[in-house]
Amino acid sequence: MDTGKTNAPLGIKDHVELFQEERYQKSFEAKRAASEMPCEEDVLKISEWTKTKEYKEKNFAREAAVINPAKACQPLGAVLCSLGFEGTLPFVHGSQGCVAYFRTYFARHFKEPIAAVSSSMTEDAAVFGGLSNMIEGLGNAYALYKPQMIAVSTTCMAEVIGDDLNAFIKNAKEQGAVPEDLPVPFAHTPSFVGSHVTGYDNMLKGILQALSEARPKGSPNGKVNIIPGFDTYPANIREVKRMLKAFGIEATILADTSDVVDSPNTGDYQLYPAGTPLEEALDAQNASATLALQRYSTLKTLEWVSQNWAQQKTLALRPIGVKGTDAFMEALSEITGKPIPEELEKERGRLLDAMTDSSAWIHGKRFAIYGDPDLVLGLTSFLMELGAEPAHVLCTNGDKEFTKEAEYLLSSNPFGASGKVYTGKDLWHLRSLLFTEPVDFFIGNAHGKYLQRDTGTPLVRIGFPIFDRHHLHRYPILGYQGALNVLTMVVNTVLDELDRKTNVPGKTDISFDLIR
Repeated sequence: MDTGKTNAPLGIKDHVELFQEERYQKSFEAKRAASEMPCEEDVLKISEWTKTKEYKEKNFAREAAVINPAKACQPLGAVLCSLGFEGTLPFVHGSQGCVAYFRTYFARHFKEPIAAVSSSMTEDAAVFGGLSNMIEGLGNAYALYKPQMIAVSTTCMAEVIGDDLNAFIKNAKEQGAVPEDLPVPFAHTPSFVGSHVTGYDNMLKGILQALSEARPKGSPNGKVNIIPGFDTYPANIREVKRMLKAFGIEATILADTSDVVDSPNTGDYQLYPAGTPLEEALDAQNASATLALQRYSTLKTLEWVSQNWAQQKTLALRPIGVKGTDAFMEALSEITGKPIPEELEKERGRLLDAMTDSSAWIHGKRFAIYGDPDLVLGLTSFLMELGAEPAHVLCTNGDKEFTKEAEYLLSSNPFGASGKVYTGKDLWHLRSLLFTEPVDFFIGNAHGKYLQRDTGTPLVRIGFPIFDRHHLHRYPILGYQGALNVLTMVVNTVLDELDRKTNVPGKTDISFDLIR
């Protein structure tokens, strides 16, 4: 019996329609009747209590539990970093389930297949160590997938038992599992400390260190190195490349994932579609400067580069919004001696014009934001440029330095005067804040949809992961063009909410509101 719409001519039903069929509804009802669920009245009563200030105090007092943190674990960041280099296979020393999680997370965000392997550690390895898994795993990975480089990171199991990656890799090469001259950089990335941004940093440092040791420092090449950081918007890297091309600057993108996680469909699957050419990565130490586009995912890397490459400049910038992008333009101009291109100045002017057009709808709007440290800081700064007022700035994987920087940012702008910073807090904390201190909209990843449903607060989806919307990662949020994209998303979210609240003819719809 056909009880719902179908996608003719195959008759394939969407799961939402499918589960509305009578047979599924009866099954669900039977399960509810058989379960020992509390009284619906009690559930509603408790649910309402969780929206109160009394519950908020208890919620913020908890110490032993974390509920939906806005972060992932270190090896996930290490895998993304590894994917950014030509012919490189991410190899995670740990259980198969961990690597399946990383691949799935990225595949759902990018809608692309993600290549990564593991040493498939099990209970035996937890007792006797993972050396045999490492040797066999590296040998199989090299024989099957023919990588130009294998980048090794770790999971909880390998770190708890204390596996020595450096010694294990040496053993693997001595026993002939992989060629002696194959680059096998590594990073210890325990999942129980730090987050995905820490793992990215550790892995990038490990890769650059290994490549630098493979070739002595040579003559200056006149290039600029750009480190994207843990950035899951391939369009951001392409936007940065476009700006560099406008300057006429030769650059090396260190960990260029743009054409790996967003590769064109040519009809033939490529295991290693792109990435920073290893020859360019080997020569990166001879560049004039290294600029990171994030600070907190490159702390150790930039420190190592500064100490070992002796370049003209080594610094982190966030080209988000007008102020952030201006600083990036000025740094490029200072390093290279080239003037800021006219076409980029025109882009800046168009952004300012758009901000003027939309500021009346954003000015004075209170917002909350959560996500990775650099993204949160960059977007908060830009939203204050538009006159919006940050109320809750939450960063699960922030630290004391982030707290200090975020509080300074809020205090430096009159629109941030009433804002508060919540470092180390999770999305259940944010739920209490949205109920007790409401805002006009909030910014975050796809996990925010449940806060939107629960609290009724409009969500602007920016960050990682975004599973429930398509193609957002294909629109840049860096540079002047990226700022225009962010502005468009925010102002139209505000206008969508305004339309939602004024859609009852003769009651809330009391003016000619076609023109905004």
